[in-house]
Amino acid sequence: MLKKKEKYNVAIMGATGAVGTQFLSILEERNFPIDELRLLASERSEGKNINFRGKELKVMVLSKDSFEGIDIVLASAGAGRSKEFLPYAVKSGAVCVDNSSAFRMDEDVPLVVPEVNSHAMARHKGIIANPNCSTIQMVLPLAVINKLASLKRVVVTTFQSVSGAGQQNILELETQVKKLSEKETHYGLGEHIVPPDMVKKFQHQMAYNLIPHIDVFKENFYTKEEMKMVEETRKIMELPNLALTATCVRVPVYYAHSESVNVETYKKVTRAEVLENMKNFSGITVVDSPADNEYPMPIQVEGKDNVFVGRIREDESIENGLNVWIVADNLRKGAALNAVQIAEKLINTTREA
Repeated sequence: MLKKKEKYNVAIMGATGAVGTQFLSILEERNFPIDELRLLASERSEGKNINFRGKELKVMVLSKDSFEGIDIVLASAGAGRSKEFLPYAVKSGAVCVDNSSAFRMDEDVPLVVPEVNSHAMARHKGIIANPNCSTIQMVLPLAVINKLASLKRVVVTTFQSVSGAGQQNILELETQVKKLSEKETHYGLGEHIVPPDMVKKFQHQMAYNLIPHIDVFKENFYTKEEMKMVEETRKIMELPNLALTATCVRVPVYYAHSESVNVETYKKVTRAEVLENMKNFSGITVVDSPADNEYPMPIQVEGKDNVFVGRIREDESIENGLNVWIVADNLRKGAALNAVQIAEKLINTTREA
């Protein structure tokens, strides 16, 4: 249980990664009450200096002894490392917010998006799980619709940026785009294809391409990423029987995920009702003006904290249906920001107790 303090000792697991870097930026932006900040990473980052609030902090190697005196752990070092090291953090008395998939579906671990189900945090036993990036941004608008009309079925197609797969994948796309831009081409057949040795992290060329495959395939022919969206959404929204199907697509965008979501509800709800309630929901920004060609796009949402919603319209093919377009920065609300918001809820709840 987190103790009441004015300032807290915080450790970041995976401090030099894409999400770890965002942790640092967001903690500084939001003036999180930190006494000591401990930066933890693998051996290859040992001794690296990182600036935080005007001070140079050295990165230390993550070990089972890294958590002595730490109050809060923000973890984004992968599922394997979370499973290995977070039990030591909990044993040392820390509360851990884990960005990996390691504990998300554990019955004893709350899976939290603060605007939707912060009440679930009360039952934590030292670990609180941060959902998958594509799930986080979807459940905010779904929570609005569910309150209005009760969800019956959800069909989602995601368009996920390469940053969701890590820093090396950003560099791979960048390298491929640069290679193709150097060629004199009229983009005839084959002229937009990179050499095979430039395809490494992804199974296929990413530049100027779409890959309808994120994570490994499961026996049911869905990918692990798609099933995460199904299972995590049901858990967060406390709707274990919600009918939900997903198709996850990797797209040649650097930052921010987009989603096309079709929703069927038990009761009729209008576009006007949804718009009004979305505008009044914490964490959502509505950008929806068809006459002005205004709707959320990744390039506008990059670096922003909220989930952006637009293209709201009633589905004319069924009686109680809606179509919604959702965009969010996957490294901020989809990862680091949501984790920091969980930590903020923790300390505010402690102070109010």
